[in-house]
Amino acid sequence: MTDRRTTPNPAWVDSSAPAQIGVTLTDLLDAPNGMRDRQLIYGDPITVLGARDGHSYVRSDKDGYIGFVQTTALANATRPTHRIITRTSHAYARADMKSPDHVTLSYGSRLTALSETPKFIETVAGFVPRQHLTPEGHWHEDPAAVAEIFLGTPYLWGGNSGTGIDCSGLVQAACLACNIDCGGDSDQQARTLGSALPEGTVPRRNDLFFWKGHVALVFDSETLIHANAHHMTTAFEPIKTALARIAKSDGPRTAHKRLKLHLAK
Repeated sequence: MTDRRTTPNPAWVDSSAPAQIGVTLTDLLDAPNGMRDRQLIYGDPITVLGARDGHSYVRSDKDGYIGFVQTTALANATRPTHRIITRTSHAYARADMKSPDHVTLSYGSRLTALSETPKFIETVAGFVPRQHLTPEGHWHEDPAAVAEIFLGTPYLWGGNSGTGIDCSGLVQAACLACNIDCGGDSDQQARTLGSALPEGTVPRRNDLFFWKGHVALVFDSETLIHANAHHMTTAFEPIKTALARIAKSDGPRTAHKRLKLHLAK
């Protein structure tokens, strides 16, 4: 059985051209003017597979997810030099924090430096504070620490940004920042991430717990961090509390998996 999320529909494919997202945030839709599946953020590299009626049919290069975006959200592909490492940041009109801000940028947004000042990097989007950036290709080592950056971010089904995120979006942001390939939805993550552990294994930091339609990251042996609709935010929750609560609505935990972490480069 093919998965429409990762398998192109031939009826929509008439090209294959690189591009990137040129707006703060855009929904990746299941059909033109359809429902949100996921979101793409500024600088996300994509491949345009087709275009029609104001929408482009695209593949997200970071995870292979396929869907529709408004064509006006696209920009020419560039080679990124930096990546946002704070939950959100701003691109300013000038190298001055009191100048007007042009756009809000989310964690993971990719940018290309045009010039540099002691405190700012100039990009097409504007001037971004150096403190909010890391060089492209610099990886983190601790997914749980990345997830913690999103603490308090409102829950948004299908969300992938610092202004709204869901359970799988949080895990994906944490994994990609640590150079771990990661799908966009929790069922994809359950199939491909980590190694399954037997029932009764003591959880440790950066383990993953899966339920039907939900995923959470272990912060420590007694605590989870997850974006969840119960709290409507990204929150810490005791593992025992979460297991009991979620079992009442979505059933028991379906998997406990352990990530293979890469050393940062």
